Amino acid sequence: MHCARMSPLLLAAGVVHAGEIVLFDAAATPISALVSQSGGSFAARGEVLEVATRGNTGYPGVLVKGSWDLSACNRITFELVNLDSKGELPLTIRLDDPDADPGRSRGVFVDRVKLAGHAPQACTVALPPTLPNARAIQSRLTGMRAGPLTTTGVVADLDASRVVGVAVYLRLPKLDWRWGIRRIVATIGEAAPVPDWMRLPEERFFPFIDVYGQFRHKEWPGKIHSDADLRAARERERADLDAHPGPKGWGRFGGWAEGPKQAATRHFRVQKIDDTWWLVDPDGYLYWSHGPVRVTPSFAMTPLDGRETFFTDLPAEDSPFAEFYRTRDELLHPYYVKRNIRRTYDFSAANCRRKYGEEWFRAFADQAHLRLRSWGLNTIANGSDRRICLMDRTPYADRFELKSRPIAGSHDGWWPFRDPFDAGFRAEVRRHLEEHRREMEDPWCFGFFVDNELSWGGPTDLAAWTLASPPDQPAKIEFRDRLRARYAGVEALNAAWATEYPDWDGFLADTRRPGPGADEDLQAFSLTIAEAYFRNIREEFKAAAPGKLYLGCRFAGRGPEFAVRVAAAHCDVVSYNIYARHLDDFRLPAGIDKPVLIGEFHFGALDRGLFHPGLIKLADQEERGRTYVRYVTSALNHPQVVGVHWHQFGDQATTGRFDGENFQVGFVDCCDSPYPETVAGIREVGYHLYEIRAARRHTGRP
Repeated sequence: MHCARMSPLLLAAGVVHAGEIVLFDAAATPISALVSQSGGSFAARGEVLEVATRGNTGYPGVLVKGSWDLSACNRITFELVNLDSKGELPLTIRLDDPDADPGRSRGVFVDRVKLAGHAPQACTVALPPTLPNARAIQSRLTGMRAGPLTTTGVVADLDASRVVGVAVYLRLPKLDWRWGIRRIVATIGEAAPVPDWMRLPEERFFPFIDVYGQFRHKEWPGKIHSDADLRAARERERADLDAHPGPKGWGRFGGWAEGPKQAATRHFRVQKIDDTWWLVDPDGYLYWSHGPVRVTPSFAMTPLDGRETFFTDLPAEDSPFAEFYRTRDELLHPYYVKRNIRRTYDFSAANCRRKYGEEWFRAFADQAHLRLRSWGLNTIANGSDRRICLMDRTPYADRFELKSRPIAGSHDGWWPFRDPFDAGFRAEVRRHLEEHRREMEDPWCFGFFVDNELSWGGPTDLAAWTLASPPDQPAKIEFRDRLRARYAGVEALNAAWATEYPDWDGFLADTRRPGPGADEDLQAFSLTIAEAYFRNIREEFKAAAPGKLYLGCRFAGRGPEFAVRVAAAHCDVVSYNIYARHLDDFRLPAGIDKPVLIGEFHFGALDRGLFHPGLIKLADQEERGRTYVRYVTSALNHPQVVGVHWHQFGDQATTGRFDGENFQVGFVDCCDSPYPETVAGIREVGYHLYEIRAARRHTGRP
């Protein structure tokens, strides 16, 4: 995918060149050819189709209907514009054939684009070649976000000779957005050549995963072919770690021992010095948190149900490696249970046993601490193996997720939104705090995130979801009581909302969303729910662990402003998961000055063994290392950002985890081999962490 600003010449309307097939032109395509997707609204405005999409409404956008033969085309260009001001606009494009089933990645081609800034941009994506056996093979490749035959894009299972639709929609639909489409044009040309293995017949393609969990039909630098290769890699890395013991001038917690010392306490805290926020470690040294999520040997665990033919050498039950049918990532295990996944195999932990011997976990854990310091990292981020954290050699943060009664009508993202008015809400917080008592008393633990990437909806949605819930929903009862205190009677409410509730019990029984007359009350109660959510957690958290930092809920992207403002009033640190190439354009809402922690970011490429680059696709591993430096440096230069956490320590399984994610996003691959280009980038910025932050202090750079 490539996006570039459009020149004035390209902005001229109606220009069609030889060798082009126009799929959409805002100045010419009839509005009857357009279909709303997941509630996206649109209107022609001159030469641009302006589109408005709401958060938490599926995958909102617009679908263009038609009939095209694109079998002779090699690329497609989308002329787009970002009409909003929320940073980079993440869009997905999709082509459909008559057999399209997007939910099962059948009969579709899917790719992604990002628009930075507001100038019109031409985003070009390559179309996949026609492969003779692709349909038969693809039909068996279940449970993966992207498969090995996806030469371009994210999903490629399209009969290009029979395209009947092209869709553009929000890829991360957590926020409301405004954007536009000018034209969509396919270009005739030869497809890029493909390797011979892509033309293998079905019977020779399967199985396609080797004993180490790697793709067996392709070679790449660092690929493991034997147990001897694993042991040799261990020795090479031992020499590298000895040669790079870690940054100088750090204290035992990884704080800035050569910087301006503050008062020493028993725990971490946040402090603003001049115009810059910092964490302060227990010894009083300024600390900036830099580390990976999910430091665990079980990072490449994959489902087996119905997919046994993928693998060449799954162990017998009497094998020493049968234990890896049962090892697991504790944080993610509930997600497997939720999806009724019964059998898994943990390739990464199995490879650690081959690499380190019978005492593989102890060796991996020791190696993890050595690696982090050697690479210039000072944090084990959330979702990591608790046994590794409690070795008290590297500071860490953790996370728990509430499972009390949900608001029944809420949008079910990772999990539905929990009802903060239910009596079990606070009890659930207390249960988790007690379960994590040891970490709460550990000075090496600096804080906890509670929940992750909640679906907040827009300013009125939490209340609207409450109305869609049954009569005994505690939040709905609370909403009724507040409305009863505001309005003289249900008749006055009906007059304001244009509703016809017979009485207050009828209000509780009704699950319909009222019209716009209710928006003021819906917005007010959505704020009330957000306030109760954060306040209840903070009060329980601080009662149990006053010395630990409440790190918020890890907003997906920039987060809805109403929820961010409430979070800032209750959390010690506001946390976001922001997938971008840098944070230069990141700002908190006006008037808020709080420390910020980035809970997740990553980049990946397809020049090694995996099939999916993750949420930010780069050209290769070299660009990955350079972009890592760019992102972390931009965070260090931001006065409110006090740390960044990479997602994740190891690559996801080649064949996908519980939700099919099979991203090339690790510092190490599934064989526990570090990516040298990425490690070089981590060291480049990590060894100069505090010098870069100090330079920002002295220059006042934003």
